[in-house]
Amino acid sequence: MPTVVMMHGAFCGGWAFDVFRAPFEARGWTVLTPDLPGHTGKGAVAGLSMSDYAKALVTLCAGLPEPPVLLGHSMGGLVCQMAARRVSAQALLLLAPSPPWGITGSSIEEAVTAFGVGLVDPFWGGAVSPDRHIMRHHSLDRTPKALRDTILDRLRPESGRAVREVLNWWMDPFMTTSVGVGALPMPSLAIAGDRDVVHPVATVRQTADRIGAEFRVMPGMSHWLIGEEGWEQVADIALTWLDSHVTVSA
Repeated sequence: MPTVVMMHGAFCGGWAFDVFRAPFEARGWTVLTPDLPGHTGKGAVAGLSMSDYAKALVTLCAGLPEPPVLLGHSMGGLVCQMAARRVSAQALLLLAPSPPWGITGSSIEEAVTAFGVGLVDPFWGGAVSPDRHIMRHHSLDRTPKALRDTILDRLRPESGRAVREVLNWWMDPFMTTSVGVGALPMPSLAIAGDRDVVHPVATVRQTADRIGAEFRVMPGMSHWLIGEEGWEQVADIALTWLDSHVTVSA
């Protein structure tokens, strides 16, 4: 089976896929869950850009025997979009992905978050600490308590620069998070939870339209599609879709 590289979101690490990776490995997939640069040590993310994250993913994939499938959650979904053309990925799976440059959020919650981020560390050089309250009530609101507490304890600071490049794209004249003009050249699927307030359905739909991806909505689900109640169905949809879009070598 080909390799699938799973990219985690902000404040997390490759451990975010500890649960979600199991069905893929059971089906014979080789699963890689790398940490984004700076996400293994406290404070090491300061000053890093989304372009640094995308470059690290491209470098990792260059060392693989064949182009992999890229799967990204939240901010990791944007990292995958940014790297997809350079990696020549076999397919792209996006779970509650952050949108690329030029896509405006579709909800009041997104606008408030973007405004709040803009008030912190105006020079973009530091690290942003995870807000456990926001994570508990917005990202992990449907995650079983035992798993939620484990996740909260493992969260790490995130690059303030990267967060701003994602949430305040209109302040970035370099268009760091642009994914290029036109649809991405590989089969793509974007999945949204219909109760997600971090990246709501309407925003994920815009992302899917921008890159030419198929689009699915998970009824009753929120942002942590890789571990909240119903994650098994998300994994099954992803694997079934891959069966139809990725050729397995004999």
